[in-house]
Amino acid sequence: MSKSLNLQDVFLNQVRKDQIPVTIFLTNGFQLKGIVKGFDNFTVILDSEGKQQMIYKHAISTMVPIKTISLPFIDKNIYN
Repeated sequence: MSKSLNLQDVFLNQVRKDQIPVTIFLTNGFQLKGIVKGFDNFTVILDSEGKQQMIYKHAISTMVPIKTISLPFIDKNIYN
């Protein structure tokens, strides 16, 4: 049985590997800026100005990378 693609993990892994700065908007309106250092099913570790923060995913509204990231399988409509 093949494992289905998880867009969230693909996105987070790409910004982590390429060290692309992101702005994370929390559900309370607060913004965090930094580089994703790691993630699991429930949390994201963000490095911001030399300090690490653990953010619970349920508190995240939106994540915006500073530049467009390459997701080739989406560009080819393989994911849909």
